[in-house]
Amino acid sequence: MNNRFPLLRCLALYRFMPWKFALTALLFTLVNIGMAWQLWIVGQAVQDVQSGHAVTRLADGSLALDQLLPWIILLVSVALGRGVLQYFGGLMSLIIGQDLLTILRDRILRQVQRLDLAYHWRHGMGEIVTRTTRDADKVRDALINFWRQVFEASLWVIVSVALLSWYHPALGLGTLAFTLAGMWIFVSQTERLVTLDRAVGNAYDFVNQELSEGVNGVRVIKSFGLEQQRIEIFTRLVQVFIGHARTALAYAASRIPVPQTVVALTHVWILALGAWLVQQGQLNIGQLVASVLVANTLVFRIEGIGRVMQIFADARASAARIWELLDEEPEILPGTQEIPAGALGLRLNNVSVHSPGGGSAILDHCSLEVAPGEVIAIVGATGSGKSTLAGLLPRLLEADHGEVQIGSAWAGWLNVDNLQLDALRTRVNVVPQESFLFSDTLAANLRLAKPDATEQELLQALELASATEVLEKLENGLQTRIGDRGITLSGGQRQRISLARAFLAQPDILILDDGTSALDAMTERRVLDSIRKLRTHSGHPMTVVMIASKLSTILLADRVAMLDQGRISAAGTHEHLVLTSAAYRDLVGVQHGQ
Repeated sequence: MNNRFPLLRCLALYRFMPWKFALTALLFTLVNIGMAWQLWIVGQAVQDVQSGHAVTRLADGSLALDQLLPWIILLVSVALGRGVLQYFGGLMSLIIGQDLLTILRDRILRQVQRLDLAYHWRHGMGEIVTRTTRDADKVRDALINFWRQVFEASLWVIVSVALLSWYHPALGLGTLAFTLAGMWIFVSQTERLVTLDRAVGNAYDFVNQELSEGVNGVRVIKSFGLEQQRIEIFTRLVQVFIGHARTALAYAASRIPVPQTVVALTHVWILALGAWLVQQGQLNIGQLVASVLVANTLVFRIEGIGRVMQIFADARASAARIWELLDEEPEILPGTQEIPAGALGLRLNNVSVHSPGGGSAILDHCSLEVAPGEVIAIVGATGSGKSTLAGLLPRLLEADHGEVQIGSAWAGWLNVDNLQLDALRTRVNVVPQESFLFSDTLAANLRLAKPDATEQELLQALELASATEVLEKLENGLQTRIGDRGITLSGGQRQRISLARAFLAQPDILILDDGTSALDAMTERRVLDSIRKLRTHSGHPMTVVMIASKLSTILLADRVAMLDQGRISAAGTHEHLVLTSAAYRDLVGVQHGQ
């Protein structure tokens, strides 16, 4: 059921609104019973007119309509009542359709936040945006049409076949046969429509991805004069999308009329059989008229289903894509062990990490120990695994082999796999090189680390990060909106605000993944001096791991560890490594004795 019936899984979400669902179903049921009653009244009125009971000619030649008036009043009353019920039924279908869309989008957002970094590396932003917008909208449209077309049409098939069978069994059975034949043809075409829409959806993913990169990478595009090139790429992707969309529309336009024609043969069946039954005295004129009206309404409803089948085929593909995302399980599962209070160091014990898909080793039986309160610089050539090492500590990534531990030699070491994930990430904070800021106020961005922080605490964190001058340049101070991804600020300003946010959190272990790369040497020294003065919530000095590429950063550390081919090949003070390791001297660009 999970893979073959994704739309049914979406329908199952109506269980979260049982009263609304039941009320909507009741309203549409009453609407269709009312329609059958209305057509029956028309037939009875026509028969009374034909038999001379409803309209009589008086002696003066005028017509007396007294007997017809009750039929007219009843017909108008039923029509008005059905109209009111139809209005509220349609309104309820829109309401619960929108509620269901809200549930879907909420689940998608929660799942996107829940899944690991590895999933997001495999799937681009465009794919996620497509599932949240286009795919969710298509599912919503299908479920709204479920009420207006499929559910209501199915009720009308049942009601109309019952009324026609009451008039004569052959009328009902023939109508049912033609309807089922038409519906079977509809359903048999669905698989092809689903495949075509899947291709449309995938093409739309690429369009979204290119658009997202064009917006987020606008600085790079303008810096290298790539505007025309990116426009051509985007246009090419749009043309591919249009091509797939046209193919899907052409298929639907050429196939859907066939089952509609089969259902329309119901008219021929009822007129031919009905005329013969009237001739045989088994059916009166009024019943024949009512039967034709029932068939006409049925054909109209089924033709509507024909148009909706394409919507449902599109929605089935979209629903499958949504459930593919929602069914994903994070690879990193939280532990249950609490982290005791106290200073924290870290230890990598024979840790190995491979590239996605079981490729080459990024870290290969790597071991390292950092004491609580120590400031250590991790250095290495590009691609040596420095950022991977940083991601292991808060479990943004998972080790394939070995243990990642926090704690201390005297208090004991704890495997991060067994720890409560939220608590771990509260006490181990990573400041990446690419400082991400939300499109909100400066205060709101800072308070992500500590929602209840006072204004004084915000100002203190900015001062520790040497970001006071940034605040002074902002027009509205802490309440200044800093733009999408902090685009209104320079790289160095964004890094200082990210550092201030980390300081506000007061983690036990602070990891700077080239988090000071955009700072000048003087600012960097002031920031690190501030870090050395910081204390965690428990009053202990903060352990700092600096992924470093600049010599000025390395010189600020107590100790340096060099990564080479996935392992720590050398460790010690900067001076010691300069004296003992030629590879280290080459890496940091110093001569022996400097």
